[in-house]
Amino acid sequence: MFQNPITAAISNFLNEIGIEVAASNFDDETVLPGIKIDNGRLLVDESRLFYPGDLLHEAGHIAVKPSDERKTIHINCGNDPAEEMMSIAWSYAALVHLNIPPDIVFHQWGYKGQAQQLIHGFQNGYYIGLPMLQWLGMAADHQRAPSLGVEPFPKMIKWLRD
Repeated sequence: MFQNPITAAISNFLNEIGIEVAASNFDDETVLPGIKIDNGRLLVDESRLFYPGDLLHEAGHIAVKPSDERKTIHINCGNDPAEEMMSIAWSYAALVHLNIPPDIVFHQWGYKGQAQQLIHGFQNGYYIGLPMLQWLGMAADHQRAPSLGVEPFPKMIKWLRD
């Protein structure tokens, strides 16, 4: 479906976990170049996609929404700070799962100039957003994981909220 192998790998992963990704051509202005959210689906115009890792971040927003809200997301995922932090953590877990470099998601043009700080924090065990993912039962920290019988973050217990 996609020429760029990273875009293809991300797309395949997202489709496997239940977040639909489809190739599309569009001229619309979008929040992130080349990505259009349409009723919970990610439409991707690969010719306009600057940063394939942005797919993981947008997918993170979709993943942390309740299932009844996921299909209603259109154009913009909203501006809830908690969901933003969860999406950041979720996208980090996804890039680790996919074994892609962190700067693919946390690139220099995103995250209000804080991409390197986010990478450094995640690589050193400072997981912004993890407490909320844990509260939703999507991941567990190093303290709680053993009692749940799961691997700690950045492993995910489940990729979708519900």
